[in-house]
Amino acid sequence: MTTTRYKRVLLKLSGEAFSGKLDYGIDTDTLTRIAMQIKQVMETGVGVAIVVGGGNIWRGAAAERKGMDRVTADYAGMLATVINALALQDALEKVGVTTRTQTAIGIQQVAEIYIRRRAIRHLEKGRAVIFAGGTGNPYMTSDTAAALRAIEIEAEVLLMTKNNVDGIYSADPNKNPDAKKFDKISHLEALNMRLNVMDATALSLCLENKLPIVVFDLQAPQGLERAVNGEHIGTLVTNE
Repeated sequence: MTTTRYKRVLLKLSGEAFSGKLDYGIDTDTLTRIAMQIKQVMETGVGVAIVVGGGNIWRGAAAERKGMDRVTADYAGMLATVINALALQDALEKVGVTTRTQTAIGIQQVAEIYIRRRAIRHLEKGRAVIFAGGTGNPYMTSDTAAALRAIEIEAEVLLMTKNNVDGIYSADPNKNPDAKKFDKISHLEALNMRLNVMDATALSLCLENKLPIVVFDLQAPQGLERAVNGEHIGTLVTNE
C-alpha cells in the first residue's frame, strides 16, 4: 500500500462517462478502463464508493419537456442508473474487485437496498460500493445523491468526473474558447457565480458539511489516482 491524501472517496460517474464516444448506451471498452482505474486506486488501500448517473440511457428532464409526467420521468431515470450500476459492477468484478451494489429503490433481485451501516461495512472490508437509484426521490439529481452519500459514508472528498473537460470554467470551454479555468474556488463562489459544477442542492450540501470537491477529466492519464493522491488536477472546490 502507498500513502494517499484521502482514505475514503466518493466517485461520481455521470451517465456520459459510460457511453464513451457512443451517442447512447454503454461502451464496454470505456467501462473496462474506468474499472481498472478504480482497481488501481483500491489497491493502495483507499475505500471507493461510486454514485452513477443515467443520462446515457434516459434523461428525465428531456422526457418532461416532451410531455411526460416529471415524477414518472424521474423514476425512469433512477432505473437507468441501476442498469449502469450493474454494468459497472460486472466490469469491476471481471478485473478482480469485490463489489456490492446498493439502490435507493427496492430491486432486491439485482441489488441490496441502501443501508448506510452496511455500505460502510462493505468499504471497511475492502469492497467497492456502487450507489444507484439516486436518492430514491423525484426532483433530486444524481449529483445530489453523490453529495448525500459522500456525507453519509464520511468520505473525505467528492470526486466529480467530467468528459473532455478538465475542471470548472467560467463558461463551457467547448463552446467558448475564452472561458477561464479555475484551479481552486470556494463552494460559495461556485454557487454565487452559478457555475456548472453540479446542481445547487448538491453544492449547498457540500458547503454546509465542508466536503471538498475535485472536478477533473476522467480521461486524463491516471486521473483518478492523481486526484486521490491530492495532486493538482482539475479544479478543487473547498470552504477555504
